[in-house]
Amino acid sequence: MPGTTAPHADRGRAGRVRLRFEGWIAGIGTSSGTRVVLGHWVRSPFGPFTDVMLERKDGHRILLAPTAQTARFVAGTYLFDEVRVVHVGVEAVRGRCTVSAPALDLRFVTGRRGPAGLLLRAVPGPLAARPAWALLVAPAARALLGVRTHGSAGAGRYEWYGAKDLRPVIEARAVYDGEDLGSLAPVEPPVRFGFGSTPRRPCLVSVTTTVAVEESRQVVPVR
Repeated sequence: MPGTTAPHADRGRAGRVRLRFEGWIAGIGTSSGTRVVLGHWVRSPFGPFTDVMLERKDGHRILLAPTAQTARFVAGTYLFDEVRVVHVGVEAVRGRCTVSAPALDLRFVTGRRGPAGLLLRAVPGPLAARPAWALLVAPAARALLGVRTHGSAGAGRYEWYGAKDLRPVIEARAVYDGEDLGSLAPVEPPVRFGFGSTPRRPCLVSVTTTVAVEESRQVVPVR
């Protein structure tokens, strides 16, 4: 039903609906050359869910998503060579995170926040979540972290990232399709799923992501 709205959705300019996703993103590089971007969404128009994006050393891009609906939405926003609909489980306790899926076993540890994290924490949450704030801080984010906070996405969509906290990832081990991906490494080269990448240094970022979707192409959220 085009034009349907739901919790964590509001109307932007004429003909568009803004969908909000609240949670965190972890960007991790490995010594094998595979880079992993994990999105854990506590609140979204689709309910809570977790998705994993991987880019192999040869550039092959893979999406792991828990339902056909979330897979369609994520694959419509970003670019992938392969999409797998599989259960993705996450357990996070005191800075230690375990991610499990039929093809993936990922474990990582976050450290104490540094200056960037302290600065982000000082910004009031409602302000940090606004697209206008993402526009304002874009030059600083590009200069200090090498990331873009807004840009065009697939299917005529537009995205804004409002970061609220940042912690470094200090340990990580991952196995994908039975292959040990090696030790923790920078996210290099940058991943190519969308208009921007995660910071080069592995980290976990608490974030509100806003996606402007054309009403005629909107994916109806699960209630």
